[in-house]
Amino acid sequence: MDTTDLKLKQCFLAVDDHDKALYFYVEVLGLEIRNDVSYAGMRWLTVGSPLQPDVEVVLEPPGASPDISEADRDALARLLAKGLLRGVIFTTENCDALHARVREAGVEVLQEPMDQPYGVRDCAFRDPAGNLLRFMERSA
Repeated sequence: MDTTDLKLKQCFLAVDDHDKALYFYVEVLGLEIRNDVSYAGMRWLTVGSPLQPDVEVVLEPPGASPDISEADRDALARLLAKGLLRGVIFTTENCDALHARVREAGVEVLQEPMDQPYGVRDCAFRDPAGNLLRFMERSA
């Protein structure tokens, strides 16, 4: 089987408030809206970088699957509120400038920009829902 044609299309982040998430990802980070559709009582919201037109971040409620139990959905919502669900890592050409912009928006800072021994400068924040977001700049 030839797998050279595989590419990432979507990744998923749980959010508890689509409007807060939309503001953060579009107005603060500068991503663009790809889809914002209501369907069957749900909201399909995707954002992405203009530099990566084929990759989308889906912002969905915790436990959005129709097959999940109410107890599991509640457990995921509690984990999200504690900031215990995984996040994503973005690359940037200027970690310090991005850090300043995100910090000015009042987002929770987890790590100030710092040089890492594995060849990147990075920083970390929590989005408004509590997801971990890291921003890394490759060292010269």
